[in-house]
This record gives sequence, C-alpha cells and structure tokens, in this order.
Amino acid sequence: MNTLTDRYLAATLRSVPAQRRGEIATELRASIQDMIEDRTSGGEDATAAERAVLTELGNPDLLAAQYADRRLQLIGPTYYLVWLRLLKLLLSFIPALVGAIVAIVEVAEGKGFGAIGSGIGTAIEVAVQIAFWLTLTFALIDRFQPAADLPDWNVDQLPDVPAHKDVSLTDTVAAVAMLVLTIGYLPFQHYRSWVNGTNGENIPILDPALWSFWLPALIAVLVASLVFEIVKYRIGRWNWALFGVKALINVAFTVPVIWLALSDRLLNPALADRLSWLAEPENTNILGAVIAIGAVVVLVWDLIDTAIKTRRQTA
Repeated sequence: MNTLTDRYLAATLRSVPAQRRGEIATELRASIQDMIEDRTSGGEDATAAERAVLTELGNPDLLAAQYADRRLQLIGPTYYLVWLRLLKLLLSFIPALVGAIVAIVEVAEGKGFGAIGSGIGTAIEVAVQIAFWLTLTFALIDRFQPAADLPDWNVDQLPDVPAHKDVSLTDTVAAVAMLVLTIGYLPFQHYRSWVNGTNGENIPILDPALWSFWLPALIAVLVASLVFEIVKYRIGRWNWALFGVKALINVAFTVPVIWLALSDRLLNPALADRLSWLAEPENTNILGAVIAIGAVVVLVWDLIDTAIKTRRQTA
C-alpha cells in the first residue's frame, strides 16, 4: 500500500547506507506509528495525524543525512539540497546534448572520426563548466544571503514508492556493455585488426573511406542506442513510445549497413590482397548478401521480441 508513511520511508531510505536500511526502516516506522497513535488517542483524525507527524519530522533527505551522519555543508545546509538537485538535473542532459551537436556538425563538415573525440571533449568541458559556475553561484548566494526564504517542505512533495522494474539492471548492463564494446571496436579495427599486410601493416576490416561520414553516423546511432538503454531502465518498463524509438534507432543502424553491404562499400577492398577468396566478385557479392540478410534477421527478431515485451507489459 502506497501510504504517506510508505512514501516517506522510501524517500528517506534511498539516501542511507544499504546495510542499515532494514534497521532504520524498522526504527523509523515504529517511531512514526507511535507519534501518530499519540495524536489519535487525543481525538485527532488518523489521516491528519499522519500528515502532521511527517511534516514535523521534516524533509526526508535531511533526516537521511542525520541517520548516515552525513554533513550537508559543501555549499551550506540552507542551499545544499537545492544546489544538488539542480546540478543533477543540468548534468543529466546538457553535456550530452551539446557534445552530440558538436559531433554532428563536425561530421557534416567532413572531419570523420575526429568528430567523436571533439564531441566527447566538448561534453566533458560543458559538464565541468556547469559544475563550476553553478557551485560558485550558490556559494556567493550562501555567503551574502545566508537566511533564505525558501518554501517549506511538506508531505505532498513525497515521491511515490518506486514501482517494480520490468527492465532488469542485469539486462541493461549487458546491453550497455555490448554497445560500448561495439563503439570501441569500430575505431580499434582501423588501427589493429586480425588481418595484416605483407609488410605487417594493419589492414582495417571496414573500408577506411567510411570514416568520412558513415562510420561516425553509425557510431552516433550506437550512442543514441546506449542512451536509450539507460532511459529505458530509468522508466522501468516497456511502452509503445519506447518501442517506437527503439524501432527507429534499429532501422537507422540496419538500413545503412544493408545498403553498404549490398553495394560492396562496407568491407575494405584491401582485404582482397590478403584474402584471395574475396578477390572473386561472386564471393564478395555472396558475403555482402549474407551480411545484409543477417542484419535483416537481427532487426526483425529484435522488433518482434520488443513488441512482445511491450504488449505484455502494457496489457
């Protein structure tokens, strides 16, 4: 049952050490019940008594800090929670958004693989700038206006008890790890693959000409897929909007791969110098067709599996 007390306990326990949550939950729930009973024994309504008790206990984040013996003094106790909440919000999307825009612009300008590094570097720089200037702003406010007229906390601000997640953390970690490995392999194979030339030089598996546009574009799609996995886990369950986004991301990756494979633009032509069977146009066409068919099978299978999960979780 999602009562105010349950919500208050959930909001408090999320910020205390995991090994102490059971002990604190038992102690705090008993204290709340005792305080409510003291009020109801005097004739007060149970619902009003519960609200009054929780209001008297105050902001659960402050109470959690007391249980964890954690001092809220980076900025100062008056503004600390406001600063922390705003910092988390800004860092959650602005650096990634700016970094992605920079990478896309540089890809459009023909900078190829270097656009990825520029995007990551810009995102890190933006994150540092946000953290610095926001902290400085709050430090100045705390210094020159220590007595803040902030709105009082009340029980209506309590979040709901977190629902059971149909999207498991294990599946999310596995998906993110696979995406990170794939993203990392694309530039890695350009400098070190399993095929070497007659002089020992590295022969990339994928056509180096793809770095002018297609490989950065595919990496951008993979990064979008990585972000999607994290968002999906935060939401906790599939819905049809997520299914639509997943389908668009999959199609955005699969269609270019199929086109490149069928038009003999995916693999490095230099591979034919070391792998003689690739020198035959018929074999090259067969390999391209196998890659394209494999991509289609994976796409269709993933869409069917996702649709089944979505239908089950939205029924």
